[in-house]
Amino acid sequence: MKYSSQRGTRDILPEDMPVWHAIENTCKTLFELYNYHEIRTPIFEATELFTRSIGQETDIVSKEMYTFTDKGERSLTLRPEATAPVVRAAVQNNLISANRITKLYYVGPMFRYERPQAGRYRQFYQAGVEAFGPKDPALDAEIIILAHEILSHLGIQDLEVDLNSVGCEKCRPAYLENVKSHFSTHLEEMCEDCKNRAEHNPLRIFDCKNPQCKEYIEKAPAVFDSLCSECKDHLEKVISNLDLSNIKYKINKRLVRGLDYYTGTTFEIISKQLGAQNAICGGGRYDDLVSELGGSSVPAVGFAFGIDRLAEILKNASLITHHLPAGRHGASRKLIYIAALGDDAQKAAMDLLQKIRKMGRIAEIDYFSRNLKSQLKEADRLKAKYVIIIGDDELKSGNLILRNMEKATQESIPIPKMLERINLL
Repeated sequence: MKYSSQRGTRDILPEDMPVWHAIENTCKTLFELYNYHEIRTPIFEATELFTRSIGQETDIVSKEMYTFTDKGERSLTLRPEATAPVVRAAVQNNLISANRITKLYYVGPMFRYERPQAGRYRQFYQAGVEAFGPKDPALDAEIIILAHEILSHLGIQDLEVDLNSVGCEKCRPAYLENVKSHFSTHLEEMCEDCKNRAEHNPLRIFDCKNPQCKEYIEKAPAVFDSLCSECKDHLEKVISNLDLSNIKYKINKRLVRGLDYYTGTTFEIISKQLGAQNAICGGGRYDDLVSELGGSSVPAVGFAFGIDRLAEILKNASLITHHLPAGRHGASRKLIYIAALGDDAQKAAMDLLQKIRKMGRIAEIDYFSRNLKSQLKEADRLKAKYVIIIGDDELKSGNLILRNMEKATQESIPIPKMLERINLL
């Protein structure tokens, strides 16, 4: 008897592997340059993990999950996404706390019962990162920059970041009531899915692709216009950090993302060269998810993109550039930590951070605005080999301090010479 792969799955053949390897190697190289560490979780979890985190009324939970009962009468689900499993693993293994940063990345298969189409399969592959600890907007900007950097290295052009905030527990309830009120007068003309969503989770209406609902969605109030001052300030600071990196972005007031755990910053990266289906990466903040899944109250932010669709785009367009950073995956981890003291120093540090990473060196920065003693302690915890100290005095003198953590020695280096000195480390 001749067998075939199941509908919605396929074999990744040897002829396709060069593209897949290019994507995976680029991801792992850049993840590690940004000081993220790999984690691997099981492909199935307790069903409740996903219904509680993703949301009962999302399409993923209500229509797309592969759920089964095992021999112990437990309800299990093949993971449809990776954030909830990574949070579960981080909480279970005590990897995270509110006063330190934990940066994790993953690459692996996910499962959703969707209608198969180009670049979309029922077993598909994702790569992504999750960062826990700081609520600093600079960290939101960092992961956007990281995702943008990966796509750029792979040769994807005309990239733009769609940016929004979905609010917090202070401003979102009033917005949800406004949305419910708006759609309540049009429900009779809308599809059955939207009628159900209007009652249980009105934000999901914005995911609807049904033409009969489009008119009412376009006229609905935008969450961006209902943000509290704290959420607006956070988003403005994210934008300010993106400005330092010369990344093209625009505010998309109706961007909400398809998962319920998002709070605050949300984003998608699109490419104008890809036509209508141009979103290739998405993510944002989920500051309440860790506590909802049994951990302490620890803010978090992350992103993911689908490898299958990206591989198809690169293969069809012959876009692979192979321009990886100099520090290839697997290189020696000589972490350089930047300790910044003050707002001006933080801006200078963010600029230096990106330049060091572009050299192919692993670098990290403090996102908690701590004093120098605490930052040096954190650098020691992270096993940093060197620390660059930037404060007001250093900026005025034009000389930064480079500290060798192993030898407990330090030297003063002119700012224009710092990258040249780092290249010799």
